[in-house]
Amino acid sequence: MSTRPRARADAAGRRIDAALLKRWPLPDPSTSDSKEDRGRVLVIGGSAQVPGAVLLAGTGALRAGAGKLQIATAARAALPLAIVMPEAKVIGLADEPGGAIRSLGKDGLRAVRGAGAVLVGPGMDAGPATRRLVAAVIAEARGIVVLDAGALDATTGRALARRPSEATIVMTPHAGEMAAMLGSDAATVTAEAAALARNCARDWGVVLALKGRVTHIAAPDGRLWINTAGSVGLGTSGSGDVLAGVVAGLAARGSSAEQAAVWGVHLHAKAGARLSRRQGLVGFLAREISAEIPGLMP
Repeated sequence: MSTRPRARADAAGRRIDAALLKRWPLPDPSTSDSKEDRGRVLVIGGSAQVPGAVLLAGTGALRAGAGKLQIATAARAALPLAIVMPEAKVIGLADEPGGAIRSLGKDGLRAVRGAGAVLVGPGMDAGPATRRLVAAVIAEARGIVVLDAGALDATTGRALARRPSEATIVMTPHAGEMAAMLGSDAATVTAEAAALARNCARDWGVVLALKGRVTHIAAPDGRLWINTAGSVGLGTSGSGDVLAGVVAGLAARGSSAEQAAVWGVHLHAKAGARLSRRQGLVGFLAREISAEIPGLMP
């Protein structure tokens, strides 16, 4: 696993910049002999209505350097997804009449146990079935679990605080999702982002990346990193799925939860800035973000 930078006494947090990242390098891929050495990532999510979210996330994970990709999605979306994503093993999960995932089943649980990192939530709606699925993943996972989108709801924080497992969790909510978890509103979350990220990371025992124009990443021990780079164009449909995939991909490669979140946010922001310079401030697509990631990694 990668080392972490020494803690700083700065209560306001540490800005993510070139100096910080140079002292905290990603695992060196040149030492790997095969794709197995760069880890296996599993993306769980999607539905018959929203199959593309896991495609975006899975692409992000591979672009971040993960060696192998598996995607578990609603059964009726599995075959079309496998055709458009030939790099992935696609597992069809039992689904509800409306097209949402009902359960992991034996194949899904086996994939969770074998993954170095698991991402849950892209393209999923919050609800009882999703909560049961998230609980099953956390109970069975042997690596880092990234929770995003539908995996985040009003019960998530309380459930994580009393989870029986030792799973390492990364959460990637935007202000609206964070507000729903806290029973607050997005404006309050944005105004108090640093304090809320720190407090929730500590209380829930997670690494929390609170996304926004300024993104705050907090660890359970109180460390805080702040990202101010990026582009307004990153506020587009599917962008968060790409970010969650990048974080999971870095975790599969051997980064710690904190490093995967910090580097993932940084790479996503820099990719958006590049696209804005080349294509325009807004209007680029989420599917275009991932292609920028390899060239931004040292």
